[in-house]
Amino acid sequence: MAKSIDVSDLNIYYGDFLAVEGVTMTIKARSVTAFIGPSGCGKSTFLRSLNRMHEAIPGARVEGKVMVDGQSLYEPSIDPVAVRRQIGMVFQRPNPFPTMSIYENVLAGKRLNNKRMSKSDADALVEKSLRGANLWNEVKDRLSKPGMSLSGGQQQRLCIARAIAVEPQVLLMDEPCSALDPISTAAIEDLIHELKTDYTIVIVTHNMQQAARVSDDTGFFNLKAAGEPGHLVEFNPTNKMFTNPDEESTEAYISGRFG
Repeated sequence: MAKSIDVSDLNIYYGDFLAVEGVTMTIKARSVTAFIGPSGCGKSTFLRSLNRMHEAIPGARVEGKVMVDGQSLYEPSIDPVAVRRQIGMVFQRPNPFPTMSIYENVLAGKRLNNKRMSKSDADALVEKSLRGANLWNEVKDRLSKPGMSLSGGQQQRLCIARAIAVEPQVLLMDEPCSALDPISTAAIEDLIHELKTDYTIVIVTHNMQQAARVSDDTGFFNLKAAGEPGHLVEFNPTNKMFTNPDEESTEAYISGRFG
């Protein structure tokens, strides 16, 4: 079941440094939400806070609330590993596990969660996940080959298959196409469009056209000045953001006057 995410007054710190300040937004279930803005304005940091991945950096902490379906992700009783099972992540560079086959890559997350599976269940999950990532027909005859033997675009779809195999409710994607050629990018964009029927998807992109093509809602992040925290300038339906934004700075960024 795809879930909505309610963020209120979120501040993200690294030690004493306030990296992102005062973000409030509702990310709708079964939709694609894009974050745009210049480099270093906190988009990826904010994205990672949605499944507590930013905690991999020592000294990281948050103030404020991230609620998924009425459940706070930052309650002391909540296990961050359980959060990441529910909220999957696809990174900028495709990162299949180099020593694993295509088949084992898909199952890696499931196995990590100590799920013992019969061969037939594993086979069915691999096929379902690869079909879900639009990769099955390309790899079904070579599942035992290394994941790294695939092209970059196929590797990224393999990483998406690996993410959806653990049956998350939300998929976070941090610039998933920035390392890919235009044909692979189009394939991933088509896939994002299909996946939103089952998942809540949040994507960080530097590509404004991509945000316009794939997302339902867009958040524009920016900095007031160098060394200042990133903040959310505007959050609106994508067609409004790209045709009639509320803020002048949004319009300036989208029309290419800065950034």
